[in-house]
Amino acid sequence: MIDTPATLSDLRPQKGFFVGIDSDGCVFDTMEIKQKECFCPNFVYHFGLQAVSKYAREAWEFVNLYSKDRGCNRFIAVTKALELLRARPEVKARGVTVPELALLRAWMKRETKLGNPALKEELTRAPSAELKRVYDYSLDANAAVERIVHGVPPFPLVRECLERLSREADVMVVSQTPTEALDREWKEHGIERFVRVIAGQELGTKSEHLKYAAGSKYPSERILMVGDAPGDLKAARDNGVLFFPINPGHEERSWELFFREGIDRFLSGSYAGAYEEGLIREFSAYLPEKAPWESA
Repeated sequence: MIDTPATLSDLRPQKGFFVGIDSDGCVFDTMEIKQKECFCPNFVYHFGLQAVSKYAREAWEFVNLYSKDRGCNRFIAVTKALELLRARPEVKARGVTVPELALLRAWMKRETKLGNPALKEELTRAPSAELKRVYDYSLDANAAVERIVHGVPPFPLVRECLERLSREADVMVVSQTPTEALDREWKEHGIERFVRVIAGQELGTKSEHLKYAAGSKYPSERILMVGDAPGDLKAARDNGVLFFPINPGHEERSWELFFREGIDRFLSGSYAGAYEEGLIREFSAYLPEKAPWESA
């Protein structure tokens, strides 16, 4: 089991290329069910947002599914959704107190491994009702995912892409989902055999995953990040490597393009430049920065 950032640093290349691949919303069509059926109900419950549940749901779904923050870490998502709620006139008019979560924000500035184990350690070091509330939210969200999310297969052609890539590249899951859930989902569909490592939120940010597992071990033009969210693009840019987008709402078409020509271009050295730039321009147009109610 890969369970420490040091283990990523100790990985040694076995192939000539490296590919990092996100999981939720990229390999699996699980973003909607996880965010709408598992995370959002617990967000409303644990943070006392019942009186403004309609607006809480809109904020949660915008942050996690339909904005440039799509795919961000769950604790970051909580603070961003609460910020949107605090600023909304309809929420102010109802006199609802929206939590500030100052201790959570302070912890996130100090910590990069934003998962339950690190938060549990923080609670042991400095117990607080606020962080306990956040921790309980995260545990209940995980329990809901384990109970509800089953039988969601990879997008069409994902398996074929992984099989082709694994013959010439060291492939790694790069995600902000808990490793336990990633391991369960990849094994459920028998695709874990195509990857060397399954790295979740406990091992740091996506940028750190790429840095420690691949940085300086392969030429930058032989490292590719595949993802469906701006955070995946940022991880690639932070490390000076290539990016292939899986466009939200058009995942099947994106995987077909990757299978038909993207992989061959990457392996042949003809991916960087105009081809990649065109794909990223299209990808960047799918997700807005401002919520619809902010632009109205």
